[in-house]
Amino acid sequence: MPATLHEHALFTGGPVLGGVHLLDLDVEAHAHDFLEIAVIGTGHGRHVTSQGEHPLRPGQVIVLRPGAWHGFRDCADLTVANCCLSAQALRAELAALYDLPMLRRMLWTDPVASGTHGVAVTAVDPAAAEEAIAEIGLLERDLGADRNRPGRVLGRLVTVLGVLADGRDPGPAAPGPAVHPAVAATVARLEAEPAHPWRLDDLARAVSLDAAYLGRLFRRYVGVTPLDFLARLRAERAATLLAHSSLPAARVGAAVGWDDPTYFARRFRTLVGLTPTEYRRRSRSATDAAAPASLSSPGRPPGGRSRSR
Repeated sequence: MPATLHEHALFTGGPVLGGVHLLDLDVEAHAHDFLEIAVIGTGHGRHVTSQGEHPLRPGQVIVLRPGAWHGFRDCADLTVANCCLSAQALRAELAALYDLPMLRRMLWTDPVASGTHGVAVTAVDPAAAEEAIAEIGLLERDLGADRNRPGRVLGRLVTVLGVLADGRDPGPAAPGPAVHPAVAATVARLEAEPAHPWRLDDLARAVSLDAAYLGRLFRRYVGVTPLDFLARLRAERAATLLAHSSLPAARVGAAVGWDDPTYFARRFRTLVGLTPTEYRRRSRSATDAAAPASLSSPGRPPGGRSRSR
């Protein structure tokens, strides 16, 4: 099972993380509990996902939904620019991005519709890729500035997303067919009411399909079962409450649909990597928010170094 990188350990209090890296070593397979956009520049390497290994090309854009995994192999002077968005912020201060069709496709629809378990690989023209990499470098600079620059950071993020959306290649690298309407409706229903005691039969009845057929469709387009997807949603919502409210852990579990405190603690630890109590402690203490020893420093993947700019 790939290791999981957690936003509570890598992000520094804001909704965005970014950096430009030069990879010379392999980056072991890893998952995220945040959304990652990786823009590929010059150099050589191979991308590893649930769909196998594929050579990387300049201009490729990799988008990973929370819970998806990937890695890099055979890297030689490979430039990778990462722009990461907090899953919590995507439901709060960055939620307006969903209302923009071109960004909704890039950040939400494509990674689901691609059928690659939350990983979408598309391409932009070389000039757009270089511009996006340069902007992510400026984003990294602003994030590391002595004084807080939330407005400038947000502006850089919007610029990066706009450059990538405008530079998309409509050719063979474009994503596959749109998500099945029944799957889209089920995702929307689960996201709207994650605390509801959903059963697969209820979800199937709502879209007028057989339960087994809906399950197969959901696995095809999302990569997990509807109830596994629901569990991930609940864990993400629980993480938000643990980090930003004073509700006791047991009440947090009940608020997201896990009424049994023991079951909540077990499921949360499985999905997030920490107990609810430990997650809360780390999310509220800067001194305890350091990444685990097996992970890289914030903003830098294993085997990578910051690229000179």
